[in-house]
Amino acid sequence: QVHLVESGGGLVQPGGSLRLSCAASGRTFSNYPMGWFRQAPGKEREFVAAITWSGGSTFYANSVKGRFTISRDNAKNTVYLQMNKLESEDTAVYYCAADPDGDYTLSRDWNYWGQGTQVTVSL
Repeated sequence: QVHLVESGGGLVQPGGSLRLSCAASGRTFSNYPMGWFRQAPGKEREFVAAITWSGGSTFYANSVKGRFTISRDNAKNTVYLQMNKLESEDTAVYYCAADPDGDYTLSRDWNYWGQGTQVTVSL
């Protein structure tokens, strides 16, 4: 089992920045690719970003490419999502995920999830 806890969400103005963190415990964190998804009210959960176990490769949704950066610190069992130039469309609950079985972009292929952290982008 892997237990994931997200933090760092909050209210930010358009154009601002936030950094989300996801702390992992349980099985060896460094063995797993990690990802971030988000879900806005009335919408399906969507892929945001993913990172391989070593951190050597990263993947992004087109909607966040160039604005968001995913990274990890295996010594701290933590994955991060740096979000810059935030837009109102980025408002959602952000979820951390671990251990995908297949396609990184499909939420159904990830085995472990955190409880989510709310990000609200508004004046």
